[in-house]
Amino acid sequence: MLLASHGRQSLCPASPGDRAPIKSEFNMTSPLYTASVPVLQQMLRALSDVLKKAEDHATQKNIDPHALLQARLFPDMLPLIRQVQIAADFSKGISSRLAGAEVPSWPDTEVSFADLQALITKALAHIGSFKPDQFDSSESREIVLRPGTPKEKRLIASAYLLHYGLPQFFFHVTTAYAILRHSGIEIGKRDYMGVY
Repeated sequence: MLLASHGRQSLCPASPGDRAPIKSEFNMTSPLYTASVPVLQQMLRALSDVLKKAEDHATQKNIDPHALLQARLFPDMLPLIRQVQIAADFSKGISSRLAGAEVPSWPDTEVSFADLQALITKALAHIGSFKPDQFDSSESREIVLRPGTPKEKRLIASAYLLHYGLPQFFFHVTTAYAILRHSGIEIGKRDYMGVY
């Protein structure tokens, strides 16, 4: 068990009396469910809150919202709106594949903050539709990415989640946050992390 000490984690083992109770919602739940669904939900809710702050900032400062939605960290990077769309895509793809369900196809038609909020709401509803038992025995499930193409890749579910899915998801959530912070939105680490 890791112990928190002055904001840092210690690798010293905790004594039995120091052990914090484990949240019952995670007891007897598939490790892949625990490592995916609650994490995706937390970060999407935080992203929604950050986007709301950005929209409020644009209104208060009389900034064209389109300027923020199309903002980029560098000219060869994707704009904010695409970062959010791709984060939502990865959230639905990760949860669907790990649950053994078909990944839904959603058109990328969002053009406003309201559209992005609706997309996140839809992604959260999709993720929330899965039950923990759908992830049982999914650790050894084979995930095939880009099937039938030269870029086809086969991974077991645990490798897919930990080495591909979550890193991709976090990249786009983080980049969306960074674009907004760089654009002057008053947000910090707490906003990025959301409620956990």
